Amino acid sequence: MGTLYIIATPIGNLGDITLRALEVLKSVDLVACEDTRQTVKLLNHYNIAKPLVSYFQHSKLSKIGYIAGELAAGKNIALVTDAGTPGISDPGGKIIEHVTCNMKQGASIKIIPIPGPSAVIAALSISGFPADKFIFMGFPPHKKGRNKFFEEVAAAEQTMVFYESTHRILKTLGQLASSLRGALSRSSGLTRSNPPVNLFLVKGNLSSDPPLMKGEKERGLRQIVVCRELTKMFESIYRGTAEEILNILNSDKDNQKGEFVIVVKKYE
Repeated sequence: MGTLYIIATPIGNLGDITLRALEVLKSVDLVACEDTRQTVKLLNHYNIAKPLVSYFQHSKLSKIGYIAGELAAGKNIALVTDAGTPGISDPGGKIIEHVTCNMKQGASIKIIPIPGPSAVIAALSISGFPADKFIFMGFPPHKKGRNKFFEEVAAAEQTMVFYESTHRILKTLGQLASSLRGALSRSSGLTRSNPPVNLFLVKGNLSSDPPLMKGEKERGLRQIVVCRELTKMFESIYRGTAEEILNILNSDKDNQKGEFVIVVKKYE
């Protein structure tokens, strides 16, 4: 029986890979990766040549079964994703689940973590928010469950962290602003309902932002941190309220490009 190594890869800067990860990548028989084009860049950078097999969100069971079969045949396999750790908001979790669920009692397949870069932890570390307890929410749903997602974020008593893509960042910040405003109103004993999401998306400014009511002024809107392109050339960190950061991103389309991590300070 072989060994499945769960290897964290850089989230942007290739220099962030660990020495142990490189040693394992050099030693395995096969590398299972989300996108061969991305993984080849990493391997070529460190002069590593290995057979690759791809997996992705909608991979057929036969592809996952092939990887499991190679493990059963004694092959050592490195499981990597395009960035970060396999299984964390990424399809690599399906392979790990399949191997563990189908592993017979006493089977000798080993699953070994090779930790490393994490966008979640990197964002938390610079946020300045309490990180002794936090919840990672992955990506917001596109449709079903989206409103509930932001309601949970707004009501949370822990620091909340989630991802967003370049295509939805403005919509997400608008909806987050609305949900946080609604939660603040309710906590202050006010009855005003949440403003519509589009309220915060008017011509790139906040001219339609309703004035804070008395109870809201006393408590203040929740602070968030938005991290864009962490560890990459155009890394940017934005701090403030959701409305303030939405205004910044709306002012320049370049600010809207890339991958985002959003950290929301816990409800107090």
